Amino acid sequence: MNRPWVRRGYDETRLWAWMPYKAGNRSWLHNALGERIRPRRNNTVTPGRWEIAKPHLRLLIESLAKRFGEVDVYLEFSTTERCDRKCQTAAGGDCTCSCRGEHHGGGTYWTDWLLVGEDTLIGPVGRVERHYVARRGDVT
Repeated sequence: MNRPWVRRGYDETRLWAWMPYKAGNRSWLHNALGERIRPRRNNTVTPGRWEIAKPHLRLLIESLAKRFGEVDVYLEFSTTERCDRKCQTAAGGDCTCSCRGEHHGGGTYWTDWLLVGEDTLIGPVGRVERHYVARRGDVT
């Protein structure tokens, strides 16, 4: 079985997620994230990829970890976006600035996840992508 993954791109409007195919995945997403979500299937790049609104990041990762045991998490950050009071006092997990989430909201929930690696991405703006593995026992 392949491990599910979630990717939050810096300039993407939605999360990208993939999980092993099982009948009823759409229903499972609704049960895990709420009936009002509108998950969208996008098979153009990755067969079976789901697109989900960004505010569901933490709950999606927690739910996937509970269901599958582990989930790969890829978070993209800007190396040029300055970390300021807006980031440091934020409530929520959508940090994309140069602190890479270290100061976001006074600390982040992903500090318990295993940091697997960090890569500098090439693009019009300097970007860094962090790869974490969240396990069933790591999410709260």
